[in-house]
Amino acid sequence: MITNTELEYKGDLYPTKIVSFEHDVDSVYFHTDNSVILKVTVLRDSLIRFRFTTKGYFSNDFSYAVDKSHSHGYNFLEVSEHEVFYQIKTSKVKCRIQKSDMRLSIYDLEDTIILEDELGFHWEESYEYGGNIVKMSKSSKDGECFYGLGDKATQMNLKGKRIENFATDQYAFQKDQEPLYKVVPFYIGLHNKKSYGIFFDNTFRTFFDFCHERRNVTSYWAEGGEMNYYFIYGPQMQDVVTTYTDLTGKPELPPLWALGYHQCKWSYYPESNLKDVAAKFRELKIPCDALYLDIDYMDGFRCFTWNKNYFPDPKRMVAELAEDGFKTVVIIDPGIKIDKEYSVYKEALANDYFCKRADGPYMKGKVWPGECNFPDFTNPTVREWWAGLFKELISDIGVKGVWNDMNEPAVMEVPNKTFPMDVRHHYDGNPCSHRKAHNIYGTQMARATYHGVKRFAYPKRPFVITRSAYAGAQRYTSSWTGDNVATWEHLWIANIQVQRMSISGMGFTGSDIGGFAEQPSGELYARWIQLGVFHPFCRTHSSGDHGDQEPWAFDDEVIDITRKFVNLRYQLLPYLYTMFWQYIEEGVPMLKPLVYFDQEDTQTHYRNDEFVFGNQILVCPILEPNALGRRMYLPRGEWYNYWTNELCKGGKELWVDTKFDQIPIFIKAGSIIPKYPVQQYVGELEFDELILDVYYKDGKELSVVYEDAQDGYDYKKGRYSFMSFQATGKENELIIQAHQEGKYVTNYSKYRMNFIGLPFKVKNIEIDNVAVAFDSDTLEKEGYILVEKGFISFHIMGNLD
Repeated sequence: MITNTELEYKGDLYPTKIVSFEHDVDSVYFHTDNSVILKVTVLRDSLIRFRFTTKGYFSNDFSYAVDKSHSHGYNFLEVSEHEVFYQIKTSKVKCRIQKSDMRLSIYDLEDTIILEDELGFHWEESYEYGGNIVKMSKSSKDGECFYGLGDKATQMNLKGKRIENFATDQYAFQKDQEPLYKVVPFYIGLHNKKSYGIFFDNTFRTFFDFCHERRNVTSYWAEGGEMNYYFIYGPQMQDVVTTYTDLTGKPELPPLWALGYHQCKWSYYPESNLKDVAAKFRELKIPCDALYLDIDYMDGFRCFTWNKNYFPDPKRMVAELAEDGFKTVVIIDPGIKIDKEYSVYKEALANDYFCKRADGPYMKGKVWPGECNFPDFTNPTVREWWAGLFKELISDIGVKGVWNDMNEPAVMEVPNKTFPMDVRHHYDGNPCSHRKAHNIYGTQMARATYHGVKRFAYPKRPFVITRSAYAGAQRYTSSWTGDNVATWEHLWIANIQVQRMSISGMGFTGSDIGGFAEQPSGELYARWIQLGVFHPFCRTHSSGDHGDQEPWAFDDEVIDITRKFVNLRYQLLPYLYTMFWQYIEEGVPMLKPLVYFDQEDTQTHYRNDEFVFGNQILVCPILEPNALGRRMYLPRGEWYNYWTNELCKGGKELWVDTKFDQIPIFIKAGSIIPKYPVQQYVGELEFDELILDVYYKDGKELSVVYEDAQDGYDYKKGRYSFMSFQATGKENELIIQAHQEGKYVTNYSKYRMNFIGLPFKVKNIEIDNVAVAFDSDTLEKEGYILVEKGFISFHIMGNLD
């Protein structure tokens, strides 16, 4: 007779003493007497992976996040046994694993502690689902700060916060609301002027606690899967972010038009409405490169169809928009309407491509078309089929980009807003439930979309945008921060979200300018435009339920401000394109929070508002109504006020006056900023001059300019131009040394060099050591001279005023 039917609660379990270890090339295995195995793999001297199992063996090693095309390698690896610990030493760090309980600690080569376990790895058996809830706790140092984790709607510094990672459709989310659309389980720690990173590559629902529950303890845990994390050592934050971005991958270069201004609304229809919007942009001379079609372009919201009442001839319409410089981008959602007359549904049904519940029925949920089934994008066969569906849109009709939405995945009219957790997934040959696949569903949809758009856009480059994403999604897609709200608080949130995404590997990100939900005032819209033009992805998007949100929906002053700042973005396109090149080549984030820019200055550790756009332009948005200026922090160094050309010394907080048509913008002294003339769309003009704004500095500063054909793949064959300009300023002279790499020949033949802040009156100019004549009146009055490109050395000499 059974008298005790209750399952005994075991609580947290821990590794016991290590009984053996083995060293195999780049990995070291440690075994405990309760069957825990720790595998430590040295990928680089500053990149170490820690993988735990509690069952005596490891499951198949598979990750959607890690870029498998990228190779790693270390310079030095030494494994040694000591009395109470084992030590793994590289040329950058020492890792010590305690023999008694497997707790570990990491030091630099001077034996300064970087990171150490508190409880370390522990776990709890999951009776409901099977497997383990895996946990890790680390000791936090006094004054330690934390950054990263993607587009969280909270302070830049995460100290004292608890974060949840579960991709969720959060319409009109609020400050500090958790969870949101994206999952990037990567954070950066900073203490004692040294940075490190942790990437917890686990696709289950995960949590991070940054000294919220306990003052000096940081912890992270997942509802299933393995304790599998990567430690990245800096000591500079730049090193941490670059290494993480290398690990999870970088995108290819987008077409230059994708970096222009985009206009979107839910929804532009019928065709006459869309054409009116296009015409108004050109009439008002506000540059715009892309117009978006939301779900109403479809026939009953069926993906890959057109509503012929609204758009009777899509191919003609797309071609006519293209003649005026507009690229058409269309939305595609994951829900496929259950309709036996619908070809996409019939194909998927015939080939068994839809997700299934645990007991066999197809997953069914309500989204915009009504009852839908959902493709299993974790199945490579399904991804290949999905990619092929884009032939008509891209190749035949001429659509230039695709926008994936609702791919958290979102399901309407159910409590948890998504699939039931028993839904099964292929997971690239590693079958699992939705608990494991949920957070990567949107990324795998974007991946399939990317391959389809790329296939049919060739020889042009693809453009894809997604709402939901997991770490590594940047390899396939850009993103935006989801359904925000037209409030001043959301302007503040957008500023932080895009900065945080930039240092979390996903640089090509922006927010819905003006707010998606509700209706902004003209002042709020203008201030949002002034910020949005400095985000890598720049798009106004709104819900039509709340009124119009085109620039001309407001008064003439707002129209003028919009034009002024969108013009500035188009002038800065070569600078922005160069930022993107450095992002894909070197893993350098396009937006840099002040703490990234100068982590040794503790005044930067809690700054939210200011950021560095690229390497040399400092931006500080206006985030409050009725502002005639604001206090801001100017990082160390020397900076020119963009509007007044006044030279300011940094390392301090200061008040900056601004008008309604300005925000604080500063240029790093010594910079050479490249500009194009204003165009209404990318490729509209052929021009014979590249503008170079040269900001004098007593000292040296390196500036670079990347250019290519602006689309296509010739740049991968060496047909690009990478110019470096080394400016050296002295008391009464300025020397600019130029060097070019690459085989691309630009269309322009001259540089229009604008000189700002010269402390002397120019008397002589030498180019490649040969004295040249110049128009002193033009230089004196207009501040510029024209110079033939191709010089190696440009030398200005003068007398002090």
